Amino acid sequence: MGIYRHKKEFGAASGSLIAIISLIVLVVGLGSLAIWAYIGYTEQKTNVQSKVDLAVAVAEKTQADKDEVNFAEREKEPNRQFVGPDDYGRVTFMYPKTWSVYVAQDTTSGGDYSAYLNPVSVPPVSQAQQFSLRVSILQQDYDQVVKSYESFVKRGDLASSATKSNGNNGARLDGNFTKDIRGAAVIYKIRDKTLVIRTDADTFKPDFENIIKTINFTP
Repeated sequence: MGIYRHKKEFGAASGSLIAIISLIVLVVGLGSLAIWAYIGYTEQKTNVQSKVDLAVAVAEKTQADKDEVNFAEREKEPNRQFVGPDDYGRVTFMYPKTWSVYVAQDTTSGGDYSAYLNPVSVPPVSQAQQFSLRVSILQQDYDQVVKSYESFVKRGDLASSATKSNGNNGARLDGNFTKDIRGAAVIYKIRDKTLVIRTDADTFKPDFENIIKTINFTP
């Protein structure tokens, strides 16, 4: 009878021990699961926050760049008027007020007229140097000047098209003028001379488009 009771008590104790161990395992398991879930949540939250921070930084940079461009454009206004020599057709056009003008060849002793325009200051003049705008009034016939670019057009370096400003018809060229110069130019006939206005880089194309709309001269 005592042995039976002892076995019964031992069995009950074993059952309780198993239950306790099972409960401990369950608690540990639930605790581990909770820790794993918390770590996952924290990592996900961190990743989401990082993505949000990155998106905000990109948006702020984009807005700052846009504001800078808008400010630069506003700084160019109001435009100034360029006026060429009277005896060479009095060429006029409007250009940004933040640009400087340098007249390299005037008409004091005749010959060609040339002027250069560039933001802030005009760098030393050379064929390889890029300028916002080159203005040339050449002592050459219009057809001769246009013909001088034919080889560039034939080999595909330049694209030729017609252009017009204030009722004056002319020719337009877009593309590579040299290995250093990629831009656009308009050519007009002025009496026995030829006007060539060119930009030397695609960066200045928007300004160039605005400028050539305002070109005027005495034919």
